[in-house]
Amino acid sequence: MDASTALESLDLALPGAWYIVGSIVFGIVGYIGFRRGRKTEQSSLTWTGFALMLFPYAVSETWMLWAIGSSLCAWVWLRWNPS
Repeated sequence: MDASTALESLDLALPGAWYIVGSIVFGIVGYIGFRRGRKTEQSSLTWTGFALMLFPYAVSETWMLWAIGSSLCAWVWLRWNPS
């Protein structure tokens, strides 16, 4: 029995390549947003960055990861330099 068959028998599966790429990208953007929020004392930017770093642990579907991550990245972009 190979590793993938053993994981499937336990109802576990390894994430796909796009899920891993998304997790890394959103983690980096989240870290940058978190740091910028702390530096400029913008709590909304700080918490959005924090959410971007942690939400991949709560989402199991790749399409949902990209949908939520894109939305949060758009929010970081809007809050980056408020008028």
